[in-house]
Amino acid sequence: MKKPVFTGANVAIITPMTQTGINYPEFKKIIDDQIARGIDSITIAGTTGEGSTLSDQEHKEVIQFCIDHVAGRVPVVAGTGSNDTSYAIEMSKFAADAGADGLLCVTPYYNKTSQHGLVRHFTAIADAVTKPIILYNVPSRTGVNISADTYYQLSKHPNINGAKEASGNFSLLAEAMRLCGDELNFWSGNDDMIVPLMSMGGKGVISVFANVAPDWAHAIAQNCLDGNYAEATKLQLKYLDLINALFLEVNPVPVKMAMRFLGWDVGELRMPLCDMTPAHTEAMRKAMTDAGLKLVR
Repeated sequence: MKKPVFTGANVAIITPMTQTGINYPEFKKIIDDQIARGIDSITIAGTTGEGSTLSDQEHKEVIQFCIDHVAGRVPVVAGTGSNDTSYAIEMSKFAADAGADGLLCVTPYYNKTSQHGLVRHFTAIADAVTKPIILYNVPSRTGVNISADTYYQLSKHPNINGAKEASGNFSLLAEAMRLCGDELNFWSGNDDMIVPLMSMGGKGVISVFANVAPDWAHAIAQNCLDGNYAEATKLQLKYLDLINALFLEVNPVPVKMAMRFLGWDVGELRMPLCDMTPAHTEAMRKAMTDAGLKLVR
């Protein structure tokens, strides 16, 4: 049985930007606020953190900064995946040496690969580090889907701890869980599917929603862990409109707008991403207000 890197709600944290780099003073405040409001774990430099447009130096600096500032208060998972296996290994080694508790490695995008190629890619990364790896299956972004049998093969590696599942395919998930048993942990990669995935044995969520409401994301996941599925379902449905609003446009466009509404100095998105349309902006504002969040802008 593999002990999960974390249980509960992990925030896929945004990266606050300036015109010339990263706003580290604001980032400190965001990290501290997340921990104070009950977040169970943090993922740094993932999709929501705009890891794909960070320079190599920024990517490494932001990982080291987050690990150092968190200082062991909660587990930190570092986004180190790439469509270039050698670069993924380089980044994973860096994050492991920096003190990350886990490594989030996405399936290779653009060039893609076969299922056999996925096994070779993730095995090469896992062989190069001693820290636990969380696979990231998000075919809507990468064009690659991890099959249940591939999950099973990868679950045999001692350093492959689990998977962030964002395929939305519960038939795939059920078969993968059946095959892997206790040798692979699963976390929801979709905020609208926390309860159903955890009801099948998932360990929690890696969440966009938690950026704006870490306490609410924690409550949904913790109720599931405690077996209080009626309460967890009630909360999942209560915040569904807000969760959906956070995906009106491609992540992290809406969540950065939402953070601005809450008063955070998150800066601009890096191109090719840009701000939401006026109609979507107003829809986001309404969803946040209706959910009970206090907007300051």
